[in-house]
Amino acid sequence: MAKQERAIRTRKACLVAAAEIFNEYGYEAATIAAIIERAKLTRGALYFHFTSKEELARGVLDEAVTTEGLVPQALKLQEWVDISLLLAHRLPREPLLSASIRLSVDSKARSLFGTRWPDWIVLGRELLIEARGRGELLPHVDPTDTARLFVGAWTGVQLVAEAVPNAPDLSTEISRLLELFLPNVAVPGVLARLDTSPFRAERLFEAGKATAVS
Repeated sequence: MAKQERAIRTRKACLVAAAEIFNEYGYEAATIAAIIERAKLTRGALYFHFTSKEELARGVLDEAVTTEGLVPQALKLQEWVDISLLLAHRLPREPLLSASIRLSVDSKARSLFGTRWPDWIVLGRELLIEARGRGELLPHVDPTDTARLFVGAWTGVQLVAEAVPNAPDLSTEISRLLELFLPNVAVPGVLARLDTSPFRAERLFEAGKATAVS
């Protein structure tokens, strides 16, 4: 058991180091040597889990679609909101998530590995389909179109916030995006009940920790 846990930790260390290097230098300029140095591992330890930079990039992308912190809600549309807020909260703190976006917008990496945007679209669409079945969406709302457009808008907001000076933090920006987006999606009675606070994701994480401890 201890051996298995060490292997899991080593694999995660490889991925986090690769993500940090991809974030700092981009996929093309990243090297295995730099990743090994950052991970503070031997070449053999890294190659036990990943035989190339390409495998490391795929491993990073495999970690990209995550619902960690999500808690079931009375409104499915609130869960859809929560996923976007949770990602905004986590992305600046978790290199694996930020690197997945860096790889997705890198033309070389994208041509080799594709992106996880289609998976995010599917995740959002499924929640929106459930929300529609519960009468939470306006009649004109198409779950597939809405999920695709929102993933594009979310990604654009993240990239611009990262690039422009004095931009608000990502959670605040995504909260504002939701405030603009949701009146065209949610029926009025549901819209009034949705929590789009930029601090909501942090509260969800704290509640999850408290539950785990108890």
